[in-house]
Amino acid sequence: MVALLIAFGVLGGIGVLLTVVLLRRGTGRTETAEGLLLEQQALRQARHDRVSFGTTAVHNSTPTAGDSYVRRGGRP
Repeated sequence: MVALLIAFGVLGGIGVLLTVVLLRRGTGRTETAEGLLLEQQALRQARHDRVSFGTTAVHNSTPTAGDSYVRRGGRP
């Protein structure tokens, strides 16, 4: 019984520690110019991927027409 209480205590302590660490981190957006540019590029890439790999693009085209690998300069 004591071992079970110790195990729950350790798990609870880890949970509290993780909560404290996550609450101490800032949740704000990137403030540096380089970080903002990286964030904007990631958002553009995500938008492009949603369009390229959406249901309409995948099921209504030939297998390579919607392939973004070809448009990025990969092998044709």
